[in-house]
Amino acid sequence: MNKAWTRWQDWTEVVIGVLVALTPTVADTSTGVVWTMIVLGALIAIDGLVSLGSPAMVATEWFQIVLGVLLFISPFVIGYTDLTGAAWTSWVAGVLTVVAGAVAVPAANTAHSGLAGQH
Repeated sequence: MNKAWTRWQDWTEVVIGVLVALTPTVADTSTGVVWTMIVLGALIAIDGLVSLGSPAMVATEWFQIVLGVLLFISPFVIGYTDLTGAAWTSWVAGVLTVVAGAVAVPAANTAHSGLAGQH
């Protein structure tokens, strides 16, 4: 599926990003955690939307993987491993973001290769 707005992996990334950005409204956080989750969540969601609109952009999928890794390590780097809800959200959402991005890479490569043959 290489048509715009149809890849489930990218929709998954958008949902993950929105949920991460909204986590500070329901989980115990500090100021640094709030901004970390809002910024990373928004970037994940925006990148997912860009991927949806331009399914042949392979770089967005690799960027998604990087964002997932950053989200996963953020509890250790920012120091909120003791805030259970926020930390677990970061770990689980980080892994899911990496997986969704990795699964989308072959589809993006196929879409990108298909563009080379179009006139």
